[in-house]
Amino acid sequence: MSLRNRILRAYFAPRLRAIDRFRRYPVETQERMLRRLLRHGADTAFGRQYDLRHVRSVEQFQSKVDTFDYDSFKPYVERMKAGERNVTAVGRVRLFARSSGTTSDRSKYIPVTRESVLWNHTLGMRDVATLFSANHPDTQIFDGKTLTLGGSCNLENGCWTGDLSALLIREMDFWSGWFRAPRTATAVIPDFDAKAEAICRECADEHITSFAGVPSWNLALMRRVLEYTGKRNLLEVWPDLCLFAHGGVEFAPYRSSFEELIPSDKMNYMETYNASEGFFALADDPSRSDMLLMLDYGTFYEFRDGDRIVPLAGVECGKAYAMLVTSNNGLWRYEIGDRVEFTSTNPYRIRFAGRTRQYINVFGEELIVDNADRALVEACRRTGARVSEYSVAPCYMSLQQRGAHEWFVEFEQEPDDRERFAEALDEALRAANSDYDAKRLTTLDRQRLTVLPAGTFLRWMRANRKNKVPRLVNDRRVADGLTHE
Repeated sequence: MSLRNRILRAYFAPRLRAIDRFRRYPVETQERMLRRLLRHGADTAFGRQYDLRHVRSVEQFQSKVDTFDYDSFKPYVERMKAGERNVTAVGRVRLFARSSGTTSDRSKYIPVTRESVLWNHTLGMRDVATLFSANHPDTQIFDGKTLTLGGSCNLENGCWTGDLSALLIREMDFWSGWFRAPRTATAVIPDFDAKAEAICRECADEHITSFAGVPSWNLALMRRVLEYTGKRNLLEVWPDLCLFAHGGVEFAPYRSSFEELIPSDKMNYMETYNASEGFFALADDPSRSDMLLMLDYGTFYEFRDGDRIVPLAGVECGKAYAMLVTSNNGLWRYEIGDRVEFTSTNPYRIRFAGRTRQYINVFGEELIVDNADRALVEACRRTGARVSEYSVAPCYMSLQQRGAHEWFVEFEQEPDDRERFAEALDEALRAANSDYDAKRLTTLDRQRLTVLPAGTFLRWMRANRKNKVPRLVNDRRVADGLTHE
């Protein structure tokens, strides 16, 4: 074991004990997080408005403080962006993560405080290394660097605004440069083609042992690396590659493509849940497909099931909840727009279950992303296909014909038969969702399959400044953009 590995293992040991503590005392940990947040927020404008200084319990907090979505929280954000201090967080907030969401072209600006950089996002990334090394004692991952594909950001009115990844790279430049590639100036190049070309030049000869980010963009980058180097797979470029820490979208549709790029049983894939609003969960057990909810990152969680909102102690396994966060980035009872399903309450583990607004319910079918992802994986399994991207839109009913869903698909590998793929997809959708199955008997035809040329979705994301493709959309806006791309 190298000296660097030994030093880092000693550094990670106290953190492993801290993670074990919140596993054993989850409710107490969350109550401690809330007390700390209330104490820090009491003297802000928000704290005075809601009299946070006199809140003494979770129940009192829920009864006194309103819940927010982006539209209702936006006035506070605008005040912070204008330079006002002590609005919802202490001091002046100078970082804002721009997120365009998944159902609207309107940009959202999420405050990112210095405290959240250090004790939320940075701690989350450090815990990826902590738990990975604990699960793989012989790893040599720390002998090399992590390749990070960042976004871009710019200075506006004294504030850095842009993709969360770019903000974090800039804020952590001093120490992360020891462990991360490429250089900051390269990582935040706005144009993807120019960035990918620069990364190839700079990193092809680096000792890369891991990479991190959104699967779709990383897949595009890794293909560029192979074109640049002329190699057959990534192990010929970086022989010690052993980890991809991914997040942002469901990984299952991408797995087979990455396994072809990295043909090794020593390669590991670790899911993380690092959103603009905070770092929330990560896969701590390689034998499981869910993630450990991280309870001591300065975030207090609540979960909505219909009109009922409960703290962590009130959740049930097998249920999907909309998630609300109160956090050290100045968000208070803020519904982030994601749904999570609890797979365990001892310890608390979740899996991402899609966006609260990303579903199709034009015909009463109530199809959610989780149904679509699982059906797609099954159709690929039956037909040998690999799908790199997809999006679904409705085909509206008319006097002459029933309604349908139109699936826009970009294949990494074509199915053995497109008709058989479409039939398998339909069967899997009907098995996954009883409402969809019922509508297929009455108002819905089988889905229509539109195969798009390679690169269509990537060009759409670049043109629309998106990091991910909206999977399910209740109108034809994304569909029209793809077909007229």
